[in-house]
Amino acid sequence: MINEKMDAMVEKYAELLTGDTSEQSIEEIKMYVLYNHIAKTMPALARHWNSLYPEGKEEMKRIVRDIQQKNKAVREENKEDDNI
Repeated sequence: MINEKMDAMVEKYAELLTGDTSEQSIEEIKMYVLYNHIAKTMPALARHWNSLYPEGKEEMKRIVRDIQQKNKAVREENKEDDNI
């Protein structure tokens, strides 16, 4: 039951953050949130993972850039809607 509620919250987060609720987008959001949390709370673990898996680090950078670009587009769209 809690899984369904968490899934609903993650889906809404993905929608608000990126405007995209596709399965791929939601999975990337989950990875982004988890990696970001680990990097902030256990930076040594994140650095260790980055050194062990440089290709994973590059993929995370791509995911972060993609999310940031989508978020920028959502914010600009919302700004335009506010000006109407």
